Amino acid sequence: MRQALFAAGLGAATVLGFAPFELFALPVFTLALLFRLWQRAPSARAAAGLGFAWGLGFFLTGVSWVYVSLHDVGGMAAPLAVVATLLFCAYLALFPALAAYLACRLASADFVRQSLLLAGLWTLTEWLRGWLFTGFPWLAIGYSATPPNPLAGFAPVLGIHGMNFLVALVAALFAHGTASRSRTAGVLATVGLIVGSGLLLRGMDWTQPTGAPLKVALLQGNIPQSLKWRPENLQRSIDSYLDLARQHPAALTVLPETSIPLFFDALPREIRQGLAQHGDVLLGIAIRHREGGYVNGAVALGQAGAQSYAKRHLVPFGEYIPPGFAWFFDLVSIPMADFSAGPPRQEPLDLAGQKIAPNICYEDLFGNEIRAALPAATLLVNLSNTAWFGNSLAQPQHLQISRLRALETGRMMLRATNTGMTAAIAPDGRVLAALPPFTRGALIVEAQGFAGITPYLRWGDGLALLLAIGAILPGCFAAYRKRRSR
Repeated sequence: MRQALFAAGLGAATVLGFAPFELFALPVFTLALLFRLWQRAPSARAAAGLGFAWGLGFFLTGVSWVYVSLHDVGGMAAPLAVVATLLFCAYLALFPALAAYLACRLASADFVRQSLLLAGLWTLTEWLRGWLFTGFPWLAIGYSATPPNPLAGFAPVLGIHGMNFLVALVAALFAHGTASRSRTAGVLATVGLIVGSGLLLRGMDWTQPTGAPLKVALLQGNIPQSLKWRPENLQRSIDSYLDLARQHPAALTVLPETSIPLFFDALPREIRQGLAQHGDVLLGIAIRHREGGYVNGAVALGQAGAQSYAKRHLVPFGEYIPPGFAWFFDLVSIPMADFSAGPPRQEPLDLAGQKIAPNICYEDLFGNEIRAALPAATLLVNLSNTAWFGNSLAQPQHLQISRLRALETGRMMLRATNTGMTAAIAPDGRVLAALPPFTRGALIVEAQGFAGITPYLRWGDGLALLLAIGAILPGCFAAYRKRRSR
């Protein structure tokens, strides 16, 4: 029990490695200690229990905003929201538990082989977490390696799963390689080589500017979620965004996800014209299908003509009803919770002289899906409504996720959100400017389009997954030979 509590404490502490704290060396330290616990566990089941305890501490701390979404905003009764959050985090904790179980079953006395095994298993279970049941890759360990972490240089080459592998590999080397003095020098040299390579890659310009810079206004209405969908507050939302658009003229104006709580076909013409009187507009709004149903969309207004984007990757329970879970919506108030998904491949939008690839809220967690519009797109734009998560860790964590998407693609990422974090991110992952969260305003930035292709855009997650599989194969073969020899 004492070791399980210690593992849970390590998991909770690991959250400090992510935004807004960004103590980026801490996840390496906590993972190294966790791996040492696994090494000393008396059995694979005991190791899995420690992995589960770490996961519970990590996710209950890091995604505590799930409770805020269910109870504070969604109106679910507090006891039920606690149980739902606990069950969700327990599900997520199964993935580090699986990594621990397999690591113990395939354990090797050779510390190099064991370090590679741990890094490979951690990467593959993180990938599984981001795929199974539509995926929830939030707080993948590689997000702790955004700039100024020197490992950030690998993001345009290997993507988030490659970052997962490298963070876990460094932790595993420290966990097992420093157990004796004879290994320490080799471990330090290897870690130094990895860090040095990351620094060299940080100096690479994978993409190049294209077209003239353009003035962009990213609007943040700061409309509370509890008020947004009330009919008597509709005019407040409309007036707020019309005023912001008129006061901050720009070549491109971006309004966040479902910024105006109407279907697009119900939005009066004079409001569309008012928003677009100074230039092109990208408006986050629900779009009704002619054949029935509706999508969570982004619509172009102004000189650009009729163009739209439909969200492809929907959030279970938040945007669609999984089979057999209709009862869930009797316990929580979620308006427009039955969206249809947009097509998997959609062309970039021609706006203000650039090719823009929109993504809506949660979609930018999935780097391999963001690739679908690239390399044709020159700018990435995220439209989000994080009012669902209140004043929590969700906003800075989501901004950190967007920073890695910018690094992977070599493109600027512009973020327009209802309550935060509205920001402009450079292709190297730096935040160029951001509005304070929970304020009403417009972020005026000069955005530059970029063309070209990073290795990650060319190969996607394939390189990192091949690396992970290659890392575990020696351990698998050794375990197989050991069993055959018995």
